[in-house]
Amino acid sequence: MPRKSIMLTGAPYHILAYGSLLGTTVFNTCVGTIIQFKTLPILQFSDLQTKTFPWYFGLQTTLPVILAVTLPGRGPFGASGGLQRLFNASNRWSTLVPLATVFVTGLANWVVLLPASKACIVERRKQEEKDGKRSWDPKPHSQEMTALNKKFGMLHGISSLLNVVNFVATVVYGVTLARRIR
Repeated sequence: MPRKSIMLTGAPYHILAYGSLLGTTVFNTCVGTIIQFKTLPILQFSDLQTKTFPWYFGLQTTLPVILAVTLPGRGPFGASGGLQRLFNASNRWSTLVPLATVFVTGLANWVVLLPASKACIVERRKQEEKDGKRSWDPKPHSQEMTALNKKFGMLHGISSLLNVVNFVATVVYGVTLARRIR
């Protein structure tokens, strides 16, 4: 009986999805954003981030779903692949929790924090017009700008924290994947 082509299984798509998730997260977090921040004027940096983040957070949200659906075949405990294996008790901490964490943190950044941050940026730019002063200029600032800067700082801080948690969960799942390949 002929063997089924590997391309007809979830395995190659699983590896490609994981590589895309890890690569995107490492590049955006450790390389791209840092270079952009050091190179671009603040307004261009902000505009670029505003255009980039929907794609970035979208990938952080959709790629764990692809990973869950393409989870490779039979494991040592008899769980078949895909969602059935994902929800098997033997995979709870090694697979389900990291992938769910990546999904939830990406989704929270994408649908909650990103829109709130964009709205805050719009409010700050309007306030800059009123005050005749940029939000990042040295103090003193108007009470309104001080409140907006504090709000943006909080949103940015929460988003950054979620991104770090996402990064760690991605690496944790990578260790699980490496154990399966070994």
